[in-house]
This record gives sequence, structure tokens and C-alpha cells, in this order.
Amino acid sequence: MKNILFHFSTRYNIGMKQERFFGILLPIFSLPSTHGIGTLGKAAYDFVDFLAASGAKVWQMLPLNITSYGDSPYQSPSSKGFNPYFIDLDLLCEQGLLKPEEIPDDLFFSNPHYIQYSSLFNHRYDVLRKAFNRFDRKTPDFVLFEQKGEYHDFALFMTLKAENHFRAWKEWPEEEQRDSEALEQRILKEHKDDYEFYLWTQYEFIKQYRALKQYANQKGVRIMGDMPIYVAYDSVDVWKYPELFALDENHNPKMVAGVPPDAFSADGQLWGNPIYDWHYQKETGYQWFNQRIYDNLAIFDILRIDHFRGFSAFYEIPYGDDTARNGHWEDGPKFDLFKDKTELPIIAENLGVIDQGVIDLLNETNYPGMAVVAFGITNLAEDDSNKPWNSVVNEICYTGTHDNEPVYGMLKNLTPEEKPIYLEATKRCAEYCHIENKSDSLDDWTDTILRLAFAYPCFGTVIPMVDLLHLGDEARTNFPSKVDGKNWIYRFSAEDFSSNLSEKIRSWVKEFKR
Repeated sequence: MKNILFHFSTRYNIGMKQERFFGILLPIFSLPSTHGIGTLGKAAYDFVDFLAASGAKVWQMLPLNITSYGDSPYQSPSSKGFNPYFIDLDLLCEQGLLKPEEIPDDLFFSNPHYIQYSSLFNHRYDVLRKAFNRFDRKTPDFVLFEQKGEYHDFALFMTLKAENHFRAWKEWPEEEQRDSEALEQRILKEHKDDYEFYLWTQYEFIKQYRALKQYANQKGVRIMGDMPIYVAYDSVDVWKYPELFALDENHNPKMVAGVPPDAFSADGQLWGNPIYDWHYQKETGYQWFNQRIYDNLAIFDILRIDHFRGFSAFYEIPYGDDTARNGHWEDGPKFDLFKDKTELPIIAENLGVIDQGVIDLLNETNYPGMAVVAFGITNLAEDDSNKPWNSVVNEICYTGTHDNEPVYGMLKNLTPEEKPIYLEATKRCAEYCHIENKSDSLDDWTDTILRLAFAYPCFGTVIPMVDLLHLGDEARTNFPSKVDGKNWIYRFSAEDFSSNLSEKIRSWVKEFKR
């Protein structure tokens, strides 16, 4: 059994007061910019100003992890590595590391609302390398950053991926499919420049992010991060620590993750992430998973953990299946993983198939769960947990999530059979919450749903920016388990963050005392 040694950070906020608050969900990549993708630059600071002007106290981001095939931050090749695409190029110009004319036209995309990841992959790293080549590697902060070694595994893995033309690690030469001291020495000798480049991307990202977070905190805005439960099979984590996962003797997955068929998907969702070997993780005191949680809490004020129900019981699917139909449930680590973390500012994403085990785990941890208004108005069932009368104070209320159709688009696409049910459910929820029920137009109906989210008894309300703007399917962030180039691509324009909208939101914040 391999001995795993981790360095634990303690720079996190203990506890999370249940003060009423309002926040906005907006991924970094969806911010406007002139270089193809949202970044940690000026538009991010402008959005903080918009949050403050709106009375918002929380900015919820999606995971900041580096992405790979499929562009999903929930299928990252590293549980720790940050996305270099988010490094702001204009800030690098201000530092004298880049010249504006060195940013190619390919990064000035013709459609400002959609990211072209292929162009980013083909050009962004070349631009970042020009900045890195001007960077003084003897800078004391960078020297210390490298000596601490927190991103050594990430930089080593990415260097090997680049050497192997970015193929999955399972397709590398056999001697490189296992980490070894000899392999590390070779890479550091033959590819030290590449290795230090990937280290620098993490150094520069963290520097830009910390400055942004400090600005947000000074404006009274807290940052809510998002930690995926799983990592990708083609990841430094699986390559470096295969014993943490349920793999066979050839390091192929035995089972993979997903969720079973339901009313939304006859085939279920086949995510494909490798399943954890929770027995081994327990034997090591959950060191690796503890490290993930504390690393995230070192950079975020609040942490949302995705697919929290997977810690109670997880759905596993035979490796090689092309649907999730043949999966089954297995027990997760349950409260044993969280028994020493009940005072941490963690929010549990408790959506999906919720049974008594998940309810018990939420009660044991006392973590806030989620209520989703868009789910609550789809039916007339009195016992639906997303109805306001079944909601509790210790929850965060959302109009919808990044995986859902935007509210405006959902209402617009209702069938004649669905519409009267949704209207009646909205009416009942509005009556319970003592708010005016306007539904004569799609805009009025959308605003009624937004106001419902403010009115729920939950201590927190978070609304995706797409819903605040009444956007439709063109702005949908993600369609779960699909890889078609249409996910994770939508971007806002600077004009979307208007003073009229911030004043409208602030009036709701005041009305509902958030």
C-alpha cells in the first residue's frame, strides 16, 4: 500500500452563519472579454461591482479546475489544477509580460456569446508561453511556490501530456503510465522549461484570483466555490494514485459513475468517472479527500460539494456500458468522512434520487441542502421537497442550476398539457409565500419565479445570471451527460450588467430582507 503524504492548509473560514443572503451564479468562463473566454480580469471586477450594487453577498462560481475533452469543469484532469484559460491576458500586458500585438486575432472571436474551445487550445498556451518566457523565474514568490511543491504533480502530469501530444495517460508509453522517481528525474532534466511553465500557470492564476477575491471581500461579496465529487479517468489523480480508485490490475476502471434512469432520461446519465475505492480511502483516514476539501476551503469563502448524495450511496455502472441502465447503488463513506467537518462552510448539492440515507447524512452534517423552484412548479404534489412549504431555513434556494434549462426557456417550451400544471403550481407557491402571482407574459411569469426564490424560507437564495436576464435555451450552460460542443460555452456581454437590472434586484433584496 502506497504511503500518501499530504500538506494540509488551514486558511479557511470556520462556520457559516445562517444570515439571509442573496447571491448570483455566474461561471468565470461566462464573463465578457475580448479574448474568447471569461477571465480573472477587468470584467470580473466589474461583475463584483454589479453584485455589490445589486445587494448580492455571494458570487457562486462553477469549478475553476482545468478542463480537457468535453470542456466540462466536472471532468477535470486534475482535482487541484486551475484553468489557465482564466488567466487574464490584459493583466499580463500590464505586468510587461505580454504585448497587445502578441495576442492573435484568433482570440478575438466573431461571436462574443460563445466560446470556441478549439481555438483556445490551439492558441492560448502559445500566448501564455510568451508571457512566461519574459517572467523572471528567480522571483522570490515563484521560487517559494515551486519549493512548496503543491502543484508538482499537476505540472509533471501536464508536461507528460504535452510530450505525448495530449493523449490520455493510458495511451502513453508503458513506462510513463506509472509515476516513478526515474520518470520525474527525466522530465525535470529534459523538460524543465515545460514543467516550470505549467507551474507558472498555477502561480499566475492564484495571484490573479487572490487579488480578485480580496476585492470582492472588501466589497462585502463572498466567493462560493464548487467541488466536483469525481475526477476524470484521464487525470493526474488516477495516474498518480490509482489505489484511491476502483481499478483492475491493468488500471482500467471496474465501474464508472453516473445516475440511474429517471423522468428526465430513460437511459440515465453515464458520466464515466472512475469510482472511488472507499475502503482504501478509509484505511488512509480519507487523506486525499480531506486534502481536496481543505484546499478548496483555502481559496473559497463557502464550498458547494457537487453530487453530495454520492457520499451516502453512489450509483456505479459497469465499465464499457453505453448507458446507465445497468448500474446499481453501493454504500458511500457516509458521515464517517464528514464527522470532523461539521463546522465548515459547506453546502451540499442534494439533488437527484434522495432517500432516507441522504436525509440522514444532511441531518448529521447539518450542511445546508438545496431547494429548486423550477423543480417545485413542475407538479402539484404536496410532498415535493422543492415546494416552499417543505423547504426549511437551513437550505439554499435556487431558481435552477447550471444543469437545468433556463427558467424563461423552460416556460417558453411548455407543451399545452404541461402549461396549466405549471401555472397552477406557481399560483399555489406564490400564495404560500404571500407574493403577487403574475403570469400573463413569459417575462412576468419568470419574475414571479425569481421572486419565489427570494421568498422561500431558506436562509440563502442564489439565482443564475441567465435567469435574472430572462434568457432562453441559447444561454443554457450544460445539458448533463452530453458532449456535443454546446455545453460550457455561453458568455454574457458587458451590457447585460446594467444599472436598471441591479436596481431591480436590489429592490427585491430589500423587500425580502436578504
